Amino acid sequence: MYKTYQMSQIQIQALRNINLSIRKNEFVAIVGPSGSGKSTLMNMLGCLDVPTSGTYILDGLEVSNLTDDELAEIRSKKIGFIFQSFNLIQKLTALENVELPLIYMGVRTSERLKRAKSALENVGLGDRLDHKPNELSGGQQQRVAIARALINNPPIIFADEPTGNLDTKSGVEIMNLLKALHKRGNTIVLITHDNDIAKQADRIIRIHDGVIVEDRQVI
Repeated sequence: MYKTYQMSQIQIQALRNINLSIRKNEFVAIVGPSGSGKSTLMNMLGCLDVPTSGTYILDGLEVSNLTDDELAEIRSKKIGFIFQSFNLIQKLTALENVELPLIYMGVRTSERLKRAKSALENVGLGDRLDHKPNELSGGQQQRVAIARALINNPPIIFADEPTGNLDTKSGVEIMNLLKALHKRGNTIVLITHDNDIAKQADRIIRIHDGVIVEDRQVI
């Protein structure tokens, strides 16, 4: 799999010769410095973008040539995203942020509220339903983001630097939550530049200059 970007008159090869397989219920860390291509790889694996060349098969489906609408449908059913910056809407409460994906899916109001409340309770925020992001700590905001990522019960979770904006204690709590999701059966793909965070996964894939340079199981 290759990904090339055209920048004016220059072609930038973000990913080169990526040959990778991730199994169901794996906990994988994709590690690399800034600019290494790890976020681009996440975008490919998470169906946020498609390869320039090569194939990508997700759960038996070839997705490399799908339309934007088809990719969006796959993401809504199979994938949950957790980002470093939380990506919460500031004017909405925790409950409203979590139920947002269900609004787009046309789920009726009573069912949305029930599922969003349950999702927040599952991440330990049952007493923060009506709080807006600026009324929550960084760790609590990330928990809201995780609850939102889980609202459609996706089998795959992509976590892009999920502890990057958190203090040490909150970071440990978020990693413990990801480990619990893995034990529950979710496939976890963690994107990080932090080797200590990566070591908490079961497998480390190291990327540099768009090429996989290491792929090993954590002992």
